[in-house]
Amino acid sequence: MTSLFFCVTISVMEKIVNGYSIRYKETGQGPKIAVVLQGWGTDMKLYDSVAADLADAYKVIQLNLPGFSDSDEPKEPWSVEDYCNWFIAFMQEMKIEKATLIGHSYGCRMMIRMAARDPKDLPFTIEEMVMVDGAGIQREKTPAQKRRVKRYKRMKAIAHFAPIYWLFGDAVDIWQSQQGSADYRASSPMMKQCMSKAVNEDQSPLLPKIAVKTYLIWGENDTATPLRDGEDMERMIQDAQLYVIKGAGHFSFVEKQQEFKIILRSFLLGEGGQA
Repeated sequence: MTSLFFCVTISVMEKIVNGYSIRYKETGQGPKIAVVLQGWGTDMKLYDSVAADLADAYKVIQLNLPGFSDSDEPKEPWSVEDYCNWFIAFMQEMKIEKATLIGHSYGCRMMIRMAARDPKDLPFTIEEMVMVDGAGIQREKTPAQKRRVKRYKRMKAIAHFAPIYWLFGDAVDIWQSQQGSADYRASSPMMKQCMSKAVNEDQSPLLPKIAVKTYLIWGENDTATPLRDGEDMERMIQDAQLYVIKGAGHFSFVEKQQEFKIILRSFLLGEGGQA
């Protein structure tokens, strides 16, 4: 077996693509290229272990998308499609003609949208995809969730009624800052709008259009993107295979690094058996 300890990391670099300055780095000197598309609000450093797992066989590119970590923020609220179009320009700037895409959570939304296109509409070939705890399926809200949304909207309207806000403005701001998911609360005002566009888009209709070989790796206890999302993706994508990591959550590649490495290399390099 090829040594798994081979790893050459180039220092973080900067590139301007379509007017946005972003940071990226490359790990490994393998003959093939893999690009990691990050989850919402994360830094590319979170995926260093993923890059190291493949560094002997791939050149792995990690990047901070616009609005993520230290990269420039979009000047207007971007949709998933906007992020895809920017990423396509990035691939052209990097002169990448074919690559394996590895995505986590939000990054999988981008992969779904690009892989569902007619291949002739992409300037590069997606060779394979690895989707880790991927986002993209929007479930119909339960009655309890619908009630919470109604209650929030009602409270928000009352809280921003001018006399109320004048009297209790600080308390109103604190209350509103505590609403929404942790990712949403941690985002800037612009990125909150981008996130809202993403989470309100159901990509289920795109899944049957995907012909690219797709590997799905899912944490058994993921609550952000539940396991049933992975099961539905396996069923709907034309050529997909799902592996479930027992006892892991939404960051399965961090929580169970050794098992993740074994299954990733099994999928992409055909090494050994599944963990």
